[in-house]
Amino acid sequence: MKKENTREKWLEWAREIQSLAQIGLTFADNHYEKARNKRLMEIAAEITEHYTNLKAEEIVKAFMVQPGYATPKVDVRAAIVKDGKILLVKEITDGRWAMPGGWADVGDYPAEAAEREAFEESGFEVKAKKLIGVFDANRKGRPMEFFHAVKLVFLCEIIGGEAKTSEETSEVEFFDFDKLPPLSENRTNMKHINEIIKHLQEPERQAFFE
Repeated sequence: MKKENTREKWLEWAREIQSLAQIGLTFADNHYEKARNKRLMEIAAEITEHYTNLKAEEIVKAFMVQPGYATPKVDVRAAIVKDGKILLVKEITDGRWAMPGGWADVGDYPAEAAEREAFEESGFEVKAKKLIGVFDANRKGRPMEFFHAVKLVFLCEIIGGEAKTSEETSEVEFFDFDKLPPLSENRTNMKHINEIIKHLQEPERQAFFE
């Protein structure tokens, strides 16, 4: 029998249990259903506690601020290319590099969210010109977060501003595609970079999706 990667499986199981519990709590119509689904939420937290340094009580609190039907979060990234080089920002949290971006806020148009994040993290005013692709940010073989996420990457053009760091970024630099610094894999990885290169080589290329 083929043995699954333990690290990935516990996260998949805990995340699915949490998702089912969140949906169950949303539609529960009596005390017993609410109690059962709350216990499922606690089990997901206990599994996560066992494999991490987090405390179950803190994890449950984080779960409970995600009300309603469980859906993926949306991450937007701005692919800003100038003179054949791509703009990356150095993330303070892990000291690695990524395209500027972050979570889309409720009410955002996705392209406008990418433009805003680019300005906040890099100092450059940009205009989204094309959707590069829609990526599943939690697919096997890549680093996984607990909450499922979908990543939208937009090809953007600089229309103003200048390089400027932020509370989240410590450096802003342009890099040759064949001389990239260590990437912050959850935010930007080579699958995203390679798709950007293909779109630059084929301007009529359609948006990639998974």
